[in-house]
Amino acid sequence: MQIGIILAFLGAAAAAVMSCIGSSIGVSMAGRAASGVVSEDPDKFIKCLVLQLLPGSQGIYGFIIAFLVLAKVNAFGTLAVLSSTAGVGIFASCIPMALGGFLSAIYQGKVAVAGIALVAKKPEEYVKGILFTAMVETYALLSFIISFIAVFVVNWTAVQ
Repeated sequence: MQIGIILAFLGAAAAAVMSCIGSSIGVSMAGRAASGVVSEDPDKFIKCLVLQLLPGSQGIYGFIIAFLVLAKVNAFGTLAVLSSTAGVGIFASCIPMALGGFLSAIYQGKVAVAGIALVAKKPEEYVKGILFTAMVETYALLSFIISFIAVFVVNWTAVQ
């Protein structure tokens, strides 16, 4: 196997794995906080669940970027021939999603924990907790867009 394809696969793996690790950390932090609140008041389950789910979106974004890379190199058919330069380019294209997804999911989980604490004290204010948590999503989306453009839109001239 050639170095270009290996680098492209490593980029795809980094985007998916790092984003999923960050999401699992963020979702688990929020889940632990939500469990405490729901144990005291089961009626707050749905409000807490929405806040817990938000840090999970980064894993989905990472999966999409990985899928786009695999489609770009025709991993589902006859593999494309990539130069090492193209492989490095595709790998580098995945870095924004890998790092942005990982870090934003963790920080979004921390904000979600604070939102769950808000639900515990003032359940009528849960929309504010969702908005605070969703603000961190902006940076996951920016990472996704940059990786999407770099992987899918940029015409790597070295791709054959």
